[in-house]
Amino acid sequence: MNKRIALVTYQQQERYNSGVSDNEDENLLRFLREKGVDIEPVIWNAPGVNWQQYDVAIIKSPWDYHEQIDTFYNWLHATGQAGVQFLNPADIMIWNSNKKYLLEIAAAGLPVIPSVLVEKGSNPDWHSFFGLWHTDKIVVKPCVSAGAKNTLLLTTGEIDAKQTELKALLQAEDYLVQPFMKEIGEGEWSFMFFGGQFSHVLLKTPKNGDFRVQHYHGGSFREVASTDEHIRKAGAFVERFAKGSLYVRVDGVIKDGEFYLMELEMIEPYLYLSTAEKGYENYYRALIEILAPGHQQ
Repeated sequence: MNKRIALVTYQQQERYNSGVSDNEDENLLRFLREKGVDIEPVIWNAPGVNWQQYDVAIIKSPWDYHEQIDTFYNWLHATGQAGVQFLNPADIMIWNSNKKYLLEIAAAGLPVIPSVLVEKGSNPDWHSFFGLWHTDKIVVKPCVSAGAKNTLLLTTGEIDAKQTELKALLQAEDYLVQPFMKEIGEGEWSFMFFGGQFSHVLLKTPKNGDFRVQHYHGGSFREVASTDEHIRKAGAFVERFAKGSLYVRVDGVIKDGEFYLMELEMIEPYLYLSTAEKGYENYYRALIEILAPGHQQ
């Protein structure tokens, strides 16, 4: 493989790394270099980078992209214009950067956590959501965000006291409202697919008293076995909405035996490569296949 590759990352911010014992980017770089891949880490928005020197940009960990989303979109456009091949493809990442994509997936008939779009500047009847889903807790999250930023868990008794805060949030951007899934306490499932093929699955659980499963919020994770049926159902999201992607992480919960999508992660997910015996090898195999001459995306 005669291609020069940039492994795209970000200016390190420790809050995204805490809770993880290994540096996945460094481990992946080492593994790929040992395989003979010409690859180096590059910060996506670092000034002065000559992107034309690279054939391929693997979008690995631009974990601050959502904090400057327009700059990120402009960078994708300019770098693509320079002839760089993105993995994952730019159009897929742009689509995936706004959680409105969940409404499109649900409209396609696949099982998704129920979601309602609340548009910027609107003034919804927040109490109505509890009745809509017959729940006593709702989750309010920005359409463009990562890592549970500005995500609120609200009970029926808190809504009135939170009106000012909610109104301020809606002045800035669109939000999604969802019923709180109590199954999150049992764990959020993350299915890893590389080149469309299943690799491994993790179960992430929040710390006591929290609902956020991210490791930097105190959540924990472990590799688990899954049924063929749930792997197949997670794979249906990949087949329908992520063709041509090097990596996809399918996050969801299992309720009454059914897998429900929470997020389809195709921009910068942590892939837990070290937790699986063949995690790095599966990633490498998918990369080689995608970059092979004549490969159809």
